[in-house]
Amino acid sequence: MNTKSLVSIDDISRDEILELIEKAKYFEANPNLKVLDGKVVATLFFEPSTRTRLSFETAVNRLGGRVIGFSDASTSSSAKGETLKDTIKMVSNYADLIVMRHHLEGAARYATEVTEVPIINAGDGSNQHPSQTMLDLYSISKTQGKLNDLTITMVGDLKYGRTVHSLLMAMRYFNPTFNFVACEELQMPAEYKKFCDTHGIKYTEHKDFSPEVINSSDILYMTRVQRERFTDIMEYEKVKNLYTLRNAMLADAKPNLKVLHPLPRINEIDQDVDDNPKAYYFDQARNGLFARQAIICRALGIDPVNN
Repeated sequence: MNTKSLVSIDDISRDEILELIEKAKYFEANPNLKVLDGKVVATLFFEPSTRTRLSFETAVNRLGGRVIGFSDASTSSSAKGETLKDTIKMVSNYADLIVMRHHLEGAARYATEVTEVPIINAGDGSNQHPSQTMLDLYSISKTQGKLNDLTITMVGDLKYGRTVHSLLMAMRYFNPTFNFVACEELQMPAEYKKFCDTHGIKYTEHKDFSPEVINSSDILYMTRVQRERFTDIMEYEKVKNLYTLRNAMLADAKPNLKVLHPLPRINEIDQDVDDNPKAYYFDQARNGLFARQAIICRALGIDPVNN
């Protein structure tokens, strides 16, 4: 495995996280540095994506690199039965870096085992989404002025939500308190609660999206109930609209509260929240460009400050 690959947020240390945040801040001030001249980045999206794919490709373009790849697996040779191993080894002949999203958990880790080209995991099933976590951490740091000692409330699909799994793991360095708000069917998996117990992370579980929970929060992290993760459509219909944030629900929230969402949203945040100063999800998506510029440079061993 290339040591610069980023498959899980667990692959990088606290110091590396803080360094990536500083680099993201640098890129926000200097988004068009041409430090990738001559580099080719392959974006292999076996699963649909808008923000992640476009922000990675924009990041490469703004840094002066070139992008190859596909955004629909049906247009690639995988539709003909080509194995993931063969696809990765073939693309490795053409690219300096591979960014991939795949529906199977562990696919990105497997890819690192069959190539020396660095791999960035852009989401593998319901497992991990480390680049989203970095933009989340950058967004939290920007809005709160710190990462330490915050209360973070995660709402909705905590079972299949790879973004909340990655964020939970990354926050272990910063003494968080978590509120997990979910119905019985979508609760935070036992392995992640065990992770909290092992690392001394405080958390409480709730089925009600109550004013007390909202008003105690520094960060309100809303998630979409993901229809694509359900094999039984009736189960999805039963839980899809259980938790919706409305503007009136933020009336007594802490002044520093920010509402985050990895997007896309469906029904879990009303449109009337958009104009509230506490709504930060569109700015959060913009931060993805700078966080991913930092991640790309790390993977390629490029220091943008001293290049």
